[in-house]
Amino acid sequence: MPDTAINLQAKLSGFSEHWSPRVVAEMNDYQFKLAKILGEFVWHAHEETDEVFIVLSGEMTLEFRDRAVPLAAGEMYVVPRGVEHRPVAREECSIMLVEPRGVINTGDAGGAYTAPNDVWI
Repeated sequence: MPDTAINLQAKLSGFSEHWSPRVVAEMNDYQFKLAKILGEFVWHAHEETDEVFIVLSGEMTLEFRDRAVPLAAGEMYVVPRGVEHRPVAREECSIMLVEPRGVINTGDAGGAYTAPNDVWI
């Protein structure tokens, strides 16, 4: 058991790359990941799991093929498994993702935005 709390702002200040999630904690088989996002991500889906987006600072939009869900700091959204989506941030936004260990950030799409998995900060 850790001796200190995890300071999310301190962890966020430890990296600057966009679309490159960093693990800050695990609970059972789930990872809590911090990420900085900017611009448009790739359209993708996660066939095996839901994905939680929690906005820590800034604003983002979760785009779906038939709608868009805007999110501001302090808001969250659960993308159901298998639903194609694309995160978009017009200005830098800091988020926390909650998903099972081993989930690839680009889901079924792959490509240049695929980040190394299980990178801790």
